[in-house]
Amino acid sequence: MAKEESVTLDGLIDEILPDGRFRVVLDNDHKIIAYTAGKMRRYRIRSVVGDRVQVEMTPYDLEKGRLVYRERTPGVGPGQRRGTR
Repeated sequence: MAKEESVTLDGLIDEILPDGRFRVVLDNDHKIIAYTAGKMRRYRIRSVVGDRVQVEMTPYDLEKGRLVYRERTPGVGPGQRRGTR
């Protein structure tokens, strides 16, 4: 049986849930539950409410996804934190 290609969509983090999961509102106003991908967890990439993210989904389950990329916040460097200043 061949694997299906995953679908990558853009969205916005709406809520942080327990166990590394997030409620994400996609650009088409569909709400899903997403978890952090392994590379994001490995390199400790933090995501907060309001971040733009890319979510990878399988065509079999359109209610769950995996966060694969967090878009950089303009004006925030690698050594700075959001919300300080």
